[in-house]
Amino acid sequence: MDPFRRRATFGLLFLPAAFVARRVRAQASAPVLLFKAVSPRDDIVVGIESAQLGAGTTPPVQRLAAMLADKGQLTLWQYASQHDAGGALVQAPLKQVVIFKNELLRLEPYATPLPVKPPGAAAKP
Repeated sequence: MDPFRRRATFGLLFLPAAFVARRVRAQASAPVLLFKAVSPRDDIVVGIESAQLGAGTTPPVQRLAAMLADKGQLTLWQYASQHDAGGALVQAPLKQVVIFKNELLRLEPYATPLPVKPPGAAAKP
């Protein structure tokens, strides 16, 4: 086998591993996790800081649901896509909202290709 084919085969074998490593690195550095909260009236995207959610082996959506079940209501940030000061599109916090467990039908993880701004960076000029 010539060197070009050997390098191409080697590169194709490790391509899936590179995508997984990239996804894990992006998720690990995200200080804010986004979720879609679905109610009978509407659905919104909300965010919670990773530190507030805590560490654990269960998926983040299950930890958020357990927090909501324990407390009965949670104050979270509503997120939407906006342009930042440089003109780039980002997911930014709009306002704080309260989520009640008795009005909520479903929580699901929300994936976005956009950078997510933490609530502390929400101040507008």
